[in-house]
Amino acid sequence: MSTGPKQQSQERFGRFAPSYVTSAGHARGAELERLLALAAPQAGWRALDVATGGGHTALKIAPHVRQMVASDLTPAMLEAARAHIALQAPNAAFTAADAERQPFAAGVFDLVTCRIAPHHFPDVFAFVRECARVLKPGGRLVVQDLTAPDDERAARYVDAFERLRDPSHGRMVAPYEWEGLLLDAGFAVEAAEIHRRPANMEEWAQQQDCPPNIIERLHILLAQAPAAVRDWLNVQHAATPAAQFDHVYVIIAGVRGAS
Repeated sequence: MSTGPKQQSQERFGRFAPSYVTSAGHARGAELERLLALAAPQAGWRALDVATGGGHTALKIAPHVRQMVASDLTPAMLEAARAHIALQAPNAAFTAADAERQPFAAGVFDLVTCRIAPHHFPDVFAFVRECARVLKPGGRLVVQDLTAPDDERAARYVDAFERLRDPSHGRMVAPYEWEGLLLDAGFAVEAAEIHRRPANMEEWAQQQDCPPNIIERLHILLAQAPAAVRDWLNVQHAATPAAQFDHVYVIIAGVRGAS
C-alpha cells in the first residue's frame, strides 16, 4: 500500500531517530555555528525549531533565549530529541507539529529555525508562510537545507540520487528559489550563503541502512552523472569504495515585515 510523503517521512525518521541524535553532521559543524550567528538570539526571545530531528539546533540556541520550543512531525524523533537535550536545555518544550501547519498562535515567536529538513516537505512555501505567521513583526527566520543547482535537469538528477538513498526525500530548493519564497511570504532576505561538507558515499548510504544493490546503483549514478552534476557535487573517486561527494547547503536568513 502506498503512503503519502509525510507518512513516509514519519516511518523512516521514526526508524532512524537514534542515528540522527548521534549524527556528527547534525550535531556540529561550521554551518551550525553560522546558523547561530545569523539567528543572533536574544535573552528575552521565544524561539521555535521546526523539524528539530535530534534536537541539535534547539540545543544550540536554547542557552541564548528565554524559551526554546522544539517541534517535529515524527513522535519517535521528538522523543529522541527530548531524551537528548531536555536535561541540557531546561527551557526547552517539545511539541508534535506539521511544519506546514504549526499549532501555534500568530506572532508568538521572535525566532524560527529549521535545519536540514525542508527537502522532505511536500509544500515548502506553506512552511515558509507558517513561519511568517507565527513570527512577530521583525522576527527572524533562519533555514539551512540541502540545495540544488540552478540548472533544472542537474537539480532533478541530484534529487534522484538523494531519493534512491532515502525515499522520503522530496525536492531540493535552489538558492534563488528560497529567496523568492521568503520574499513572497513577506520577509526581507538578509543573507543567502552556500556551504559544502564532503561525505563518503558508502558511509552516507549505510546511515539509512541501504542494501548492497542500492549502494551499487548510487555508485552508478555518481559515476555516470552529467558534468553539471559532477561539478555541483564535486564528485571524487567515483565507482570506488572511496567515492566522495559534497553535501551542498544553503543557509538563508530573513526578517518578517510589519504586515
